[in-house]
Amino acid sequence: MSPGTPKPYTAAQERFGTSFIRVLSAANTWLYRRSGGRLGGRFLRGAPVCLVTTVGRKSGQPRTVPLLYLAHGEDVVIVASKGGMSHHPLWYLNLQADPAVTIEIGARKQRMVARTASAEEKDALWPRLVAMYRDYDSYQARTERDIPVVICSPAGDG
Repeated sequence: MSPGTPKPYTAAQERFGTSFIRVLSAANTWLYRRSGGRLGGRFLRGAPVCLVTTVGRKSGQPRTVPLLYLAHGEDVVIVASKGGMSHHPLWYLNLQADPAVTIEIGARKQRMVARTASAEEKDALWPRLVAMYRDYDSYQARTERDIPVVICSPAGDG
């Protein structure tokens, strides 16, 4: 590991970080929904936030998390970074089991279908994601896992 490369989190840091993220996510989701995205709709340095609802793969219950997103045509691109922790976030495991998601941007809700971007798609999207939120690069440097990029496309309900 070269100087300046972020060190992996310890197990204790990951336990604390997971609990911290859970509490902040619940508060952000509550504020976002009550304000139509006016509160909680932006993160550090102005990165846009959406709400993503998946179906819990064990519980079968809806699970909502606030995530940074990149608009890409009709698609919404999200990143399963979990701050560079060693394991995927639960929402990502949920969408692997059931790719039907609901994305809320402001007061607008849209049913979408999520899929993990291919390596080529990730390579093309990553510079735009890092331009939006530069910490993604340090998150990837911190972990050995390949952080998934997820592309959510409008559901073909027709």
